[in-house]
Amino acid sequence: MFAIHNIPPIYNQDSQILILGSFPSVKSREAQFFYHHPQNRFWKVLATLYHHDPLLTIEEKKNFLLENHIALWDVIQSCDIHGSSDSSIQNVIVNDIAGLLKDTHMTHIYTNGKKAHQLYMKYCYELTHQKDICLPSTSPANAAYSLDKLLIEWQQICQEFMESS
Repeated sequence: MFAIHNIPPIYNQDSQILILGSFPSVKSREAQFFYHHPQNRFWKVLATLYHHDPLLTIEEKKNFLLENHIALWDVIQSCDIHGSSDSSIQNVIVNDIAGLLKDTHMTHIYTNGKKAHQLYMKYCYELTHQKDICLPSTSPANAAYSLDKLLIEWQQICQEFMESS
């Protein structure tokens, strides 16, 4: 089924970290917000790493990202996809990641999962010339990673940002 990304990127001129997913899940597209599936651990991971209270509303999540200099978007603008399955993605049209980077001062790009990393390297790296760091997916489909294991891997976002500040 053909699907269009319906969530604008979250960023401002102070954003220094860009986190890229592959393409929003069905739940996220319905809510028009990133990582909206209740079992996705993305917001729990970030709130824990930044010693923040749980992020419950879309407004809280947006404010949290901007306060912590984090931008959020996805590699894909539109594609053919079955449900929320990254493995079914075909006929990709990408978002203008290079344009976003030109408009900001982002120094670090992280991809949320292997599929986002593969898509970034295939479609975006040649345009951005900026390497990404692939982090394990926060998706509930990534059962190989417990929350504790995700926190260990994802903590480099905080460490590298503090080192470059």
